[in-house]
Amino acid sequence: MANESRPCPCDMGDRFDYESRGQEVQAEHIKAYVCKPPASTDKAVIVIHDIFGWQLPNTRYMADMLAAHGYVAICPDFFVGQEAWKLSNDWATFNDWLKTRNAGKIDKEVDVILKYLREQCGAKKIGVIGFCWGGAAVQHLMLKNPHLKTGVSLYGVIRFFEDRSSLLHPTFFIFAEKDEHIPLEQVTLLEQKLKQNCKVDYEVKIYPGQTHGFVHRKREDINPQDKPYIEEGRKDMINWLNKYL
Repeated sequence: MANESRPCPCDMGDRFDYESRGQEVQAEHIKAYVCKPPASTDKAVIVIHDIFGWQLPNTRYMADMLAAHGYVAICPDFFVGQEAWKLSNDWATFNDWLKTRNAGKIDKEVDVILKYLREQCGAKKIGVIGFCWGGAAVQHLMLKNPHLKTGVSLYGVIRFFEDRSSLLHPTFFIFAEKDEHIPLEQVTLLEQKLKQNCKVDYEVKIYPGQTHGFVHRKREDINPQDKPYIEEGRKDMINWLNKYL
């Protein structure tokens, strides 16, 4: 990883000042944030948070955006009660913290959420998106979960699953050109492996001039030159879900 002294890929960007529109629910042993669209639908999207956890306003903003586009959006607490990372934490302890929060060990929780979406929300077509830690989790799920239709991985940490590329479902990968935590050579290697091994539709897209977290950790108004790419990333995410759900 590019910056080992501060290995967290999410240590930049803004915490949105945002009042969410949905509600918190309990699904068996997991708390989750749910936002539903105005009209009933059988389409749902699981939103997987970054290291700052399921209560981050930025992530709920993205869930609400999905609901506004006609999806039931649910953001579960995939840390299952364990504390999310805080910027005030000592970065020297980050790797130890991360060991107890494995993006490849969320299958039990995903099964609970899939059951909740089917039984409580009437969902029949379910996709998944995720940011950073959650983006890596999306790749994990696209490699093994037969019940999901599609996924969007936003700047998912490639090193977590870099040796596996036989995706089961159409997957869209969003990366930032100037992401100091996900070097472009890693993205190139991922593309090569997907080309060799992947038998389903996929796309890898790099957004010029952007840094890690740009789709959900940057306000559109912060730098005028970034606004088109932030909006493009969000639009691309929605378009991919619309195509496959």
